[in-house]
Amino acid sequence: MAAHPVTIEHFSDVLCIWAYGGQVRVDELRRQFPEEVAFTYRFLPLFGDTARRIGEGWADQGGYAGFGDHVREVAAAWDHVSVHPGAWSETAPASSTSPHLFLKAAQLLEARGELDAEPLPGIGGHSRFEQTMWEMRRRFFAGAEDIARREVQEAVAADLDLPLGRIHALRDSGEAHAALHADLEARDRHKVPGSPTLILNGGRQRLFGNVGYRILEANVRELLHNPRSGEASWC
Repeated sequence: MAAHPVTIEHFSDVLCIWAYGGQVRVDELRRQFPEEVAFTYRFLPLFGDTARRIGEGWADQGGYAGFGDHVREVAAAWDHVSVHPGAWSETAPASSTSPHLFLKAAQLLEARGELDAEPLPGIGGHSRFEQTMWEMRRRFFAGAEDIARREVQEAVAADLDLPLGRIHALRDSGEAHAALHADLEARDRHKVPGSPTLILNGGRQRLFGNVGYRILEANVRELLHNPRSGEASWC
């Protein structure tokens, strides 16, 4: 990795369709700048209470079924991901908090050296944690599986050979909860508006929503060529 890589804080909710569709741009950025960019992944409770956000919030637009139709309409414009007809319409996770805690536990294991952080072969250069995050999204959107349920999370762990006992231990101890709370504090500190949001340059640059790849690339190149970009100046 470069001596001074560009650090990007990536905020998202695992149930956010825009983060699911936008992962391809994150992957491309990592391919183009393998030594120059470092991602820190953080999670938002955008879908922390889907009964309220969708069941009540979309009551006049068809509730869960209407929201599912909306999600599939969004995804219809993309050819790199698919959305199952039953996602939201038939399978509606109660909360994204449960999978977020699972992911924070896996992320803690990676940070502590208990989970290999090196890219896995043949799946886009993802680390085991990044692949776990992607697999959670894929199972819900493409497979209509309820990723809030423990048995689905355990199936992900089995498929990716994750140390399930250690993940449960970090959840039971409260350490995964503390890590998720730190993400919420970072969200407030950076005034993150929603999912996905990319924070660069120590919070001076914020890219929110369905941002095109060329915009992401331009921001990274500017910081690589001018690391002090965006700082206060007398000029």
